[in-house]
Amino acid sequence: NKAAGGLSSKTVLCLGAVYLIWGSTYLGMKIATEVVPPFMLSAMRFLLAGGLLLIVGYSRERARPSGRQLLSACFVGILLIGSGNTSVALAVHYMPSGLVALMVAAMPAWIMGLDWAFFSRQRPTTLTLLGIVVGFLGLFLLFNPFAHHDARQFPLWPVIIVVAGNICWSAGTLLVQRLPMPAQITSTAVQMLVGGFFSYLVSLIFEPGAIHTIPLMPPEGWQAYFYLVLVGSLVGYTSYSWLSKNAPPRLTATYAYINPIVALFLGWAIGHEAMTSLVGVSAGIVISGVVLMTLGRR
Repeated sequence: NKAAGGLSSKTVLCLGAVYLIWGSTYLGMKIATEVVPPFMLSAMRFLLAGGLLLIVGYSRERARPSGRQLLSACFVGILLIGSGNTSVALAVHYMPSGLVALMVAAMPAWIMGLDWAFFSRQRPTTLTLLGIVVGFLGLFLLFNPFAHHDARQFPLWPVIIVVAGNICWSAGTLLVQRLPMPAQITSTAVQMLVGGFFSYLVSLIFEPGAIHTIPLMPPEGWQAYFYLVLVGSLVGYTSYSWLSKNAPPRLTATYAYINPIVALFLGWAIGHEAMTSLVGVSAGIVISGVVLMTLGRR
C-alpha cells in the first residue's frame, strides 16, 4: 500500500516510530539511570530485548546464519549498541536529555565524513559541507567551554563520550550494508545481545557494585526500563534497521532532526529541563545544519 507522497505505509509507520520513539528514549534513559548506572542499564535493556527478538527472528525467518555473518553482526552490535547507544545513556545520566539529543543530531556529519574518508570516497556537496559547519557552530555555541555560564549545572566531559559514540554508530551504520549479515530480525537480535553483553563487561570494570542497584530501582525507573526494552529497542531499533535497508538514505536521515525536537520538548515538559534562549537558538542552528546536510546529500 502506498501512502501520501508515494511512500509505502510500512515506510511511513517505521519513520513515525523512529521519529517519536527514539526522541522519547533520551528522557527514558535519564529516568532509568537515576539509580542503575548507565552501562548496567544498557546491558539489562539490550540483553532482554535481544533475547526476545531472537525468538521472534527464529520463528519467522528460520534462517541459520553462517559464522561470517554472525561475526559481522557481533562487530556491528559492539559499534551500534555497546558503544554508540551506551554512550548516550552515560551522557544523559550527567546532562539534560534534550542537549544530548542535539549532539546526536550531528550524526549525519560523522556518517558522511567517514563515508568520504573510508568507503565511497565521494566528496560531500557544498550544501552538505555548509550544513556540517552550521551544525557544529550551533553545538559550539551551546557547549562553548570558553564561555562563562553561571547557570550551567552539568559537566562537559560527557560531550567527548557522545562524540566517540557518534563515530562508532556512524561506522556501524556504514558497515551494516557492506558486511555479510544474517537475516534482518536475527541480525538485529544478535547486535542487541552482543552489544548488551559488551556493556555488561564494561559495567563490571567501571561500575563496581552496579548489579546491586537493580533491586533499588523505583517504580518509575522500571516503567522507563520496560518502555526502553519493549518500545525503544524492539519497535524503534527494528524500525530503523528496516529503514536502513529498504528506504532512501536521505529519507531515513530525517530522523536526525526530528528526534532532538521531540527530546527537547519531552525534557522540558516532563523532565523539567531548562529551556533557555541559548538552548533554543543553539537548537535552531543545529537542526538547520542537519537539514542542510540532508538536503545536500547525494
